[in-house]
Amino acid sequence: MKDKRIIVHSLAHARAALGAARALKRRVTLVSAAGCAGAAGPLWFKSLIDAAAEEYPGAPVSALLDCGDEPGMALNALRHGLRRLRVSGEASALRRLKDIARQTGAAIETGRPPPALDLLDSRDPAATVRAYLGPRRRKAGKRRPPRHRRARARRRHP
Repeated sequence: MKDKRIIVHSLAHARAALGAARALKRRVTLVSAAGCAGAAGPLWFKSLIDAAAEEYPGAPVSALLDCGDEPGMALNALRHGLRRLRVSGEASALRRLKDIARQTGAAIETGRPPPALDLLDSRDPAATVRAYLGPRRRKAGKRRPPRHRRARARRRHP
């Protein structure tokens, strides 16, 4: 199963995500907000991830920093040890950046970002993350019959 992505904006968001991930035994990717590298800096994001991971040892987590269209920020992030980055921009700059990342064991994502849970407007991040990561189960006794049986039942009882 693929990692579920969660966009975090603060240490409280990262804590909520890792707490739920550890409790539910689900792997998550903590993703920065779009263009976060230019606004807050790669070191801020790395510190946030490290602090949350230290509080929740054993929580299965990876991190992804969004560098927007700033290849310089991506290089800075690589220097600080971040290994997964999202970058947009000119194709020639992206080619060079991907080559540098490959040489350092890092990965650069481009294109449209995959779906993610954004905690920006969540009033209760822990509950929001648990609902996002938790299994979807039907209530006992509420199982619906297969479609062909429902259609047949409708024909019999007008």
